[in-house]
Amino acid sequence: MQILHGTTPRSRFGRTFVGALALSALTVVGLGATHRSDAATVDPDSTAHLTADLSARKLTVFLGDSVVAKYDVAVGRDSKPTPTGQFEIHRIVWNPAWIPPDEKWAKGKKPQPPGAAANPMKLVKIFFKEPDYYIHGTNEVESLGEAESHGCLRMDPDDAYRVARYVMEHGGQPRDENWFWRVLHFRSETKTVMLDTPIELTVTD
Repeated sequence: MQILHGTTPRSRFGRTFVGALALSALTVVGLGATHRSDAATVDPDSTAHLTADLSARKLTVFLGDSVVAKYDVAVGRDSKPTPTGQFEIHRIVWNPAWIPPDEKWAKGKKPQPPGAAANPMKLVKIFFKEPDYYIHGTNEVESLGEAESHGCLRMDPDDAYRVARYVMEHGGQPRDENWFWRVLHFRSETKTVMLDTPIELTVTD
């Protein structure tokens, strides 16, 4: 991950909660912690959007023409490629359950409730092509930078948190720190957020 506007303490889900809780004392302009002096450098009326470069295995977050952050992702393997094109993010699901799909690779796998350590979705799912394709955290962080997913875009769980929070902020559904505290500490509670303003995601080969 490369955050271009400051840094946020790192953590791993299953060990500690997200370091991004430290954001409460700072101004959130992009992702991670941003010092107040940086706030004037980005036009707040600019449109937020995302791009995913499948060849580079990178997700880039923009505000207008400004790059806010770049993240390593895992993309779909040859047998389950990530779709390319222009998409819109309308829905975010926090603390999702996981139901094994009716696919050969999922044979014998058990459903996982929200917050379960073995839940491969981790904290959040950011849908970009419903119902099958979304950005989500992963237990398999070693797969980042590789073509190892079943079509979705996998991220470090902390980074997925940051992106989801940013998308909500710029999609007309911001939440306060207490709301995110509850999401992080009551992991059995699933929360679905529908954006007022869809956020565009462009996926390229």
